[in-house]
Amino acid sequence: MGNDRDDQRPVPANRQSAEVSAFLEQVARLPVRVRPASAKARLIFAMDATASREPTWDRACHIQGEMFEAASSLGGIEIQLVYYRGYAECKASRWLRSATELHDAMRAVGCVAGETQIERVLRHAIAAARDDRLDALVFVGDAMEENADTLAKLAGELALLNLPAFIFHEGNDPVVARVFREIARLSRGAYCPFDSSSATELKALLGAVAAYAAGGRQALVDYGRKAGGSALLLARQIGGS
Repeated sequence: MGNDRDDQRPVPANRQSAEVSAFLEQVARLPVRVRPASAKARLIFAMDATASREPTWDRACHIQGEMFEAASSLGGIEIQLVYYRGYAECKASRWLRSATELHDAMRAVGCVAGETQIERVLRHAIAAARDDRLDALVFVGDAMEENADTLAKLAGELALLNLPAFIFHEGNDPVVARVFREIARLSRGAYCPFDSSSATELKALLGAVAAYAAGGRQALVDYGRKAGGSALLLARQIGGS
């Protein structure tokens, strides 16, 4: 691991309590947003970079290229890396246009012990979607130490912006799983646990989301049928929402 890149900027912190029910009513009336055919898909790739995540971070460095490969035939993709670590650090990269750029950005980050900052990740995604087009949010993590109601409210805001969250949960903590599933459900995304020993599985999952961001539900279904396994289960979740 190297030093932090100069092109990464802090993600602002903000805390707010809220309720979920009003968002569900609005989500049911959401129109489908169509991305211009000439525009590349945009995806935020967010990861927990606290100390326990280092093995998965290193693994993701080697397999993240699947996201670009899966989207290449569908018009391409731009990815922003967002990560948190320590007790107050949450940063976002510039928009990256190749697997090499994303790999370099990830290799420049060292995992550091700290607390989860999922709220800041969700707020950043909301702000990014309001400022410009954003097609999907990916989050990879194993822990949740924040207010579940606040995270649920923010997930509802993602849905209002037509921005699904794809939550990949490493581990088997039932409390974390329940909150992660709710974030995925409220944002109209999908939840999928994965085995930390299976790099192939995580590779397929990342590719599936990139296919969705670039080509919509049908592209995700097509990719899921080809990849099978967890990617197919992910496709069935989003396809049925």
